[in-house]
Amino acid sequence: METLFEPAPVRPAKVLYPSVPPGLKFLRLQLRLQAALSEEWAFRSTWRLFTTPRRLPVKAWEASALAKAQSHSVQAGSGRVAYYEWNATGGRTVLLVHGWEHRASFWGSMAAGLVAAGYRAVALDGPAHGASEGQRATLVSFAGAIQAVADAIGPVYAVVAHSFGAACTAGVPVQFKQPDGGKLPRLVLMSAPSSTRNVAERFADLLRLPHSVVDHMARFIQQQFNRKAESFSLVEAGRHLPVQRALLLHDRHDLNVPFTDAEAIAASWPALDFRATSGLGHNRIMRDSGVLAQVVEFLA
Repeated sequence: METLFEPAPVRPAKVLYPSVPPGLKFLRLQLRLQAALSEEWAFRSTWRLFTTPRRLPVKAWEASALAKAQSHSVQAGSGRVAYYEWNATGGRTVLLVHGWEHRASFWGSMAAGLVAAGYRAVALDGPAHGASEGQRATLVSFAGAIQAVADAIGPVYAVVAHSFGAACTAGVPVQFKQPDGGKLPRLVLMSAPSSTRNVAERFADLLRLPHSVVDHMARFIQQQFNRKAESFSLVEAGRHLPVQRALLLHDRHDLNVPFTDAEAIAASWPALDFRATSGLGHNRIMRDSGVLAQVVEFLA
């Protein structure tokens, strides 16, 4: 049977995957029984889990993060997409794209730093995230929401994207129209997964699923989107992006997306500016003052 994910050169490290809901032991048992009875049944259940983000409780600091932002919305294929704008009169626009089970408000520190540097900052809530509509999200639907916001806000000077948002922005990819038809001036990726197969295998490992289910996912993706699943991977798509300069930041102690993923992206993308951090993990990298300083310097 053909496998539509390209073989991974090294089996990905087992790490924590953020989208799995409570009751992991029960889920493992349930899916194992389904797989024994029907691979199709197990796949359908797995795909539903894989594409359904939890609506996590709002954190205390999120309200202050959005306090100075103007709220907007735009229609995308997934439904209404909420987005927020800081410093509407800023000279250049930076679009901020969050990751899985995050929200625009998670970019509060980054937005404040960009505004202080004179930029207009815009951040969206992805489909089925934050105030945006939807119950499920895929790479393609999430990218469609990013595209709708990008088209609505005018020329984008830079994009800063984290984790799943980085995979959607650069892997699908989103098209950022420039006034002269040129390249996106700046792209910053944080904590980005290198390969769709690696993500799927880590998910399968966490749920103790047979890897025939991963191959089933690959076939389903090709049927749905008419392209191989691995074609969405940054190791395949990154070096072909129409970008003037690109920066990748990844923490050596990331427990969600292993540092080896970043090394694989950098190895496949010769022009990429790759910088490692240490001790920030998967999420704190978004709001660390040292990282913010590097991003502002890179955008100049």
